[in-house]
Amino acid sequence: MTLRCLHVVPTYLPALRYGGPIHAVHGLCRALASQGCDVQVYTTNVDGNGVLPVPTDRPVQLDGVDVHYFPAGLGRRLYRSPAMGRALAKHVCSFDIVHLHSVFLWPTTAAARHAGRNGVPYLLAPRGMLVGPLIQRKSRLLKSAWIQAFDRANLAGAAAVHVTSRSERLEIEKLGLPAQAFALVPNGIDAPPAGADLMQPDYVRPYILFLGRISWKKGIERLIDAMRLVPDADLVIAGNDDEGETARLKARATALGLDARIRFVGPVHGEKKWSLLRSCAAFALASHSENFGNAVLEAMACARPVVVTPEVGLADVVTGAGCGLVVEGTPEALGAALSSLLADPDLAARLGQAGEKTAREQFSWPGIATTMLDVYQEAILAQAGQTALAGRAVHV
Repeated sequence: MTLRCLHVVPTYLPALRYGGPIHAVHGLCRALASQGCDVQVYTTNVDGNGVLPVPTDRPVQLDGVDVHYFPAGLGRRLYRSPAMGRALAKHVCSFDIVHLHSVFLWPTTAAARHAGRNGVPYLLAPRGMLVGPLIQRKSRLLKSAWIQAFDRANLAGAAAVHVTSRSERLEIEKLGLPAQAFALVPNGIDAPPAGADLMQPDYVRPYILFLGRISWKKGIERLIDAMRLVPDADLVIAGNDDEGETARLKARATALGLDARIRFVGPVHGEKKWSLLRSCAAFALASHSENFGNAVLEAMACARPVVVTPEVGLADVVTGAGCGLVVEGTPEALGAALSSLLADPDLAARLGQAGEKTAREQFSWPGIATTMLDVYQEAILAQAGQTALAGRAVHV
């Protein structure tokens, strides 16, 4: 019998501005579909202040996945969609499992309620948003109220809370939030295109690459400060800026006399992204909080050495695989790590090769989908009363 999976996520491809989770959710859905699952996605057509150029009266098939885009209504900032609510009320009972990808937003609460009422098990993936410092920094009162009013019950009702790293689980546990179980299933990655097929960036000097959303939590300012101690390389910062951080960061670079060595290249996708990754001297992510770190995995797949802070979800993998350096987020520690890689090309090459091997062997999407299917089946059996899921976790 074909397993029917419903994924509910506030935004989806081609809304690339929303970063890694967009790619991770679609990668999982596509991989599940390739293994014979009937995969449906309920999402909105929201794209920043505008809407995506997609139909809302019929599903759109993307890589074997049927994506239903619903218009947002009153409460757009919460991605509230009455049309999605009607579809959930009518159709959620026809699915074997529901997978929710967000917290603090209306689609997750609506889907959790409908799934619970119809006896359909669901997983909830917070996607890195249940972190104490993040909650404290922005909209603390509103988020705390939302947790008490909605997400505490959403988490308690989930067959498992899907986390992508051990650090994400620890952050949720620190908040004292309820969970029947944790399912630790990381994001996956597709094999990057061959380097020979890509145009090389037109940069004369070696460069350190940051790739991701331009956000305070990514620690970009720490990387800029560290570049004072890395005179033999530039820093390329690639990503979209929905928080208006670029002007402040450019001013910081200018104040340090580094404006000629710090390049902001805006959002990059496709071949341009892969060419930047393939050609960098090292990849750096100095996040204050990062539940996983998709760009770190992409750099590993491109055989590039990585430098990350302990707050990055993949830090344990970087240490265990010996594919990079995990250092504290001070300019001194970051600068010393980056300089050591530039000064020792053989070390950088060894770390890069270890990363490529790890990405290929441990993070392929078919393998991740197989692990997730095991989680789904366990949740379905638990719902049917045939096994006990509580207290168990799935590790990869």
